[in-house]
Amino acid sequence: MIAVTRALQVLEAFALGESSLPLAELSRRCGLHKTTALRLARTLAQSGFMVQREDGDWRLGPAAGWLGARYQAGFDVQNVLEPALRELTLQTGESAAFYVREGNVRTCLVRVEGPQALRHHARMGEGLPLDKGSPGRVILAFSGEPGTIYEQIRSRGYHCSVSEREQGVSTVSAPVFGRQWRLLGSVCISGPESRLPISRLEELAPKVKQAAQALSYALAGYAAAPQPGPSSRWHP
Repeated sequence: MIAVTRALQVLEAFALGESSLPLAELSRRCGLHKTTALRLARTLAQSGFMVQREDGDWRLGPAAGWLGARYQAGFDVQNVLEPALRELTLQTGESAAFYVREGNVRTCLVRVEGPQALRHHARMGEGLPLDKGSPGRVILAFSGEPGTIYEQIRSRGYHCSVSEREQGVSTVSAPVFGRQWRLLGSVCISGPESRLPISRLEELAPKVKQAAQALSYALAGYAAAPQPGPSSRWHP
């Protein structure tokens, strides 16, 4: 178990946008001795999860990309999620993202950046708290979490948050379901509080709800969504 955990640490050491890392930096980020980090990197390279470049630095290998692609394929990212988020971004002028629950955290599966120069950046795959920020609270609400705030979210069908997880960041989110009302995740738009005060979030909430409803029907395999109706208060 320790070896597996350490190997995963090595794979997770790469930040978004980093093409490669020297062994010394891998060792530092993982808190491992250089010889241990090197042994793990070489073992991962045997299965294609890492590749050593000619200059000695290490990068993620094709097997890591294939693993991520298989994970995303379960949500039909290319055909459904990305086009829907792109449309939501065009309608609102803000960045849009789709979050899923992984155990006790939420992760950003897909994100489409908005056209604004000043925007909020989220790292895909990073584990974030469920009880801070509208994407996580929506997931909790429609997973059956008790409490007044979650009852209110279920009643409205969306949730707005300002500076809840990150200072100066505003979001509004709505739930996405699959077949038989199985909760898949939440769709949200985000941006700086200076551009998205609570009043503006409330104005944009219907567009987010509409996008979430369309995604629900698309991911469930239906040809089209029905006309928007009352908010669903369903939860397990």
